[in-house]
Amino acid sequence: MANLANFSPFEALAERLLPFAIPNGLDGAHDIAQITRVWTNVRAISKVDGGDLELLIAATLLHDCVSIEKDSPDRTKASSLAAKAARIPLRGLNWDNAKIDQACHAIEAHSFSANIAPTTLEARILQDADRLDAIGLIGVARCFYVAGRMASALYDPNDPRAENRALDDRSFAIDHFETKLLTLADSFQTSEGQRLAKARHEELLAFHNAFLTQVGAYL
Repeated sequence: MANLANFSPFEALAERLLPFAIPNGLDGAHDIAQITRVWTNVRAISKVDGGDLELLIAATLLHDCVSIEKDSPDRTKASSLAAKAARIPLRGLNWDNAKIDQACHAIEAHSFSANIAPTTLEARILQDADRLDAIGLIGVARCFYVAGRMASALYDPNDPRAENRALDDRSFAIDHFETKLLTLADSFQTSEGQRLAKARHEELLAFHNAFLTQVGAYL
């Protein structure tokens, strides 16, 4: 059960949109806790960079309203499908078409796998807020959680650092750091997002290096 106070000062709007926010409730990496964290990140970035917070809370609540597993061939379509699905509850808010379009663009552009460039401030803020949740220690936890759901191994005991093999983050969780997570900090779009990402990137890198050391990769 969501605590509406977490979405202050838009509790009424959150109450209307939350029933559409989480399609199946089975993915702990994309659940109400993740939505709450992204909203916290949105507010932190918006304090510095601005943006329409009413539009942003709606886009935040609905950014993963269509669920497609990470190992699905349709994964790159998830944010576009979510943007399309979001139009139904957004129309119920009696917003004008331009504002609905802007919210849907933010939803569509937030995804890393979709590779859609954000063209508005709100889309840049939501993308940064979502990517902040993929790095730092939360990013570490989510990485290994998803790896467990996908039945991946933690690392390749024969070559943990992938010195003599191709990186394979579908088979080995630690490989996902180099294929994606450690590349994200350079892609942030807002000034505050960039500042926050730098600190979280350092946490991510420290964990990655410590992990490899502890499995004997640096011995």
